[in-house]
Amino acid sequence: MAEESGHLPAFILKMKTAGLQPVVIDTFAWYYEQVLTGDKGLIFNKDIRPVETREIADAAQFDSFANAGKNALPHAVMIVLNGGLGTSMGLTCAKSLLEARDGKSFLEIIVQQAEIRQIRLALMNSFNTHADTQATLNLLSLQQFPLLFVQNKFPKILQSDFSPAIWPKNPDMEWNPPGHGDIYTALYTSGVLDQLLKEGVRYAFIANSDNLGATMDETLLGYFSENALPFMMEVSLRTPVDFKGGHLAFHRDGRLILREVAQCPDDELDISRDITRYRYFNTNNIWVNLEYVKKLIDTQKNVRLPMILNPKSLNPRDNKSPAVYQIETAMGSAISLFEGAAAVVVPRSRFYPVKKCNELLAIRSDCFTYSDACGLEVNPERRLDQIQIDLDSNYFGKIDEFGKRFPYGPPSLIHCESLTIRGDVFFWESCYPERQRRYSELRQPAGDSSR
Repeated sequence: MAEESGHLPAFILKMKTAGLQPVVIDTFAWYYEQVLTGDKGLIFNKDIRPVETREIADAAQFDSFANAGKNALPHAVMIVLNGGLGTSMGLTCAKSLLEARDGKSFLEIIVQQAEIRQIRLALMNSFNTHADTQATLNLLSLQQFPLLFVQNKFPKILQSDFSPAIWPKNPDMEWNPPGHGDIYTALYTSGVLDQLLKEGVRYAFIANSDNLGATMDETLLGYFSENALPFMMEVSLRTPVDFKGGHLAFHRDGRLILREVAQCPDDELDISRDITRYRYFNTNNIWVNLEYVKKLIDTQKNVRLPMILNPKSLNPRDNKSPAVYQIETAMGSAISLFEGAAAVVVPRSRFYPVKKCNELLAIRSDCFTYSDACGLEVNPERRLDQIQIDLDSNYFGKIDEFGKRFPYGPPSLIHCESLTIRGDVFFWESCYPERQRRYSELRQPAGDSSR
């Protein structure tokens, strides 16, 4: 390992040359030393225990905090994580620019809702999405332009000798976004944290750009502010389809902890997926007190979150490119850093992220309703649980192929419990009975009452 440790100066030089600030370099160096010791960021069952129902608050009981939330709203900001490219859906631009509903992109809906409700808005972009996002926002007529800042980046590590990855064909591929756990450091290094605090903003609600169910809820804000919490995570009850997400637990030191699936040892995966044992999953809707964040970084000079070590190909579109490690962190894992951090159970309606075309079909369908005033909501006429959709990835996996197969938009799914499609299937007009009925009525001769 001594020889491998000699690569650290090369990483430091690479990061300094890229203009990264000392706190970012020091943080990477700390993680890199962990990698050299063989640490893969795993969290073992012996070190954690499940969270019991009696140990966690339920947002269904928060109605009395609505007024406190209204009073706190001028001191709050919504920060949207906007660093994803949506490569799994075949996109090459910011995923938030993808149409979500009624001709409007995720970004347009988020910005519009913030303006209607007069909510301070900030976007954390990645070096991959910043230019696209800024150009799109410049085309919109906005009363208040959102605060924009760019998350930091970490150099990729070659698995063969732990040296910095080199890819002359595209040097940008030598870097990886360090996960949304970088938000705390990025807020600090960008100056946005100080700016917000100077404006009197103390409370931040953080959510993903692809989750339109995540809104600035006044009852949650009221509970968070009235209880003077430093950190609060929104969680929901796990279902059999939620085995991939991180779950909540108590560490043996008594603090709440988030364990992502990538942090679970292979021989303990079955236990971690037991939804009767680990009942709550992280929705990635997070509330933080910005004064606590400022104090933490000023004191420690870094934010050292539990590491996620992801093995990847250097070029994500070329499996034959060199094998690398990407050091990443999850913002929810900061729950273990704050004394007095809490978690709260929220309804499933606050969590319907779009990771694949499966979820995109759902939110575009009549399972949901959309209005400028209320945004995206679960259709009140739907009487079933959240729909489960499984589309053939060979034909529906990429957004262009997905679009071709629904030329008339999504079929009605309001009474559908689950939808599974295998093969090269197209949805033509005959798949839309209501549209066909109206078409027949329009073509019916005057005076003819036959059906």
